Amino acid sequence: MKVLVTGADGFVGSWLVRRLMADGHAVTGTYRLEEDRRMQRFDAALRDRITWVPLELADDESVRRAVDGDWDVVAHLAAVSWVTVAERDPGRAWNENAGGTARLTRVLADAKRVGDADPVVLVVSSVEVYGPGTHEPRRETDPAAPVSAYAASKVGAEVAALGEWRRAGLRVVVARPSPHTGRGQSERALVPRYARRIVTARRARAAAIATGLLDGVRDILHVSDVVDAYVRLLATGVPGEVYNVSSGEGVALKDLVVRLCVLAGWQPILEVDAADVRPDAVPHLVGDGAKLRAATGWAPRRSLDETLQDVLDAQAD
Repeated sequence: MKVLVTGADGFVGSWLVRRLMADGHAVTGTYRLEEDRRMQRFDAALRDRITWVPLELADDESVRRAVDGDWDVVAHLAAVSWVTVAERDPGRAWNENAGGTARLTRVLADAKRVGDADPVVLVVSSVEVYGPGTHEPRRETDPAAPVSAYAASKVGAEVAALGEWRRAGLRVVVARPSPHTGRGQSERALVPRYARRIVTARRARAAAIATGLLDGVRDILHVSDVVDAYVRLLATGVPGEVYNVSSGEGVALKDLVVRLCVLAGWQPILEVDAADVRPDAVPHLVGDGAKLRAATGWAPRRSLDETLQDVLDAQAD
């Protein structure tokens, strides 16, 4: 298949590209000129096997040039992907996440209408769109109630993409993944951030590490399992449908950090530092993945301990 992956040089995008290449597909990947991470994500041999095109989601012409083609499938991962970045500049988050998805899906819908291409388009959103709620796992039928600029812009992206499915029959499938981690993830994310602190404390024989409040609950997946779900949805996802990519099993973030300590073999005192405290408007967020399992047979293969160990091993490299 001819596959376009937007955000191919990002954390998840690079994992997805490797999986697609291993499966024998011809992959074109996009990257941002201002944040070109291809060198750090791929070795030279693999990098040269991928066709690369620049993409600026906020620029109509850039989107048209990057997206115009006879793709079999398009995996749209490019986005403002950090909650903190979106909160600092919500206009940018809306312009790139919602507006960029609107631009991308309109180009693809126009190509479909004239018979140039009819791709399956996977739009990656987030379980963050559900916002506050009960302690029950969230289902796709639950209403979206975003409480951050990031989550709101992802709802906008979903609306734009599904609008093209209704208007033009563009085969849009929406994925709402739970938080995921693995080798190569930025230390902006919780698991690699605390893995680094714990490993550093162990090396220095430090008695304590700084933490935030760690009072939230999330289901945490390994990035390879999330990528596997995306590949399955590209093959068998039903156009117009939304799928949670979730384990259904929540873990308290404090317990997660303690588990990292156990796996690392170092038990520092967890000291709350005001500078590290971040307000969490969604204290409990666990997705129900039953719909995805029923549609594709997907289930996570990596346990939580295996996932955490992979990140700890990356810190030791």
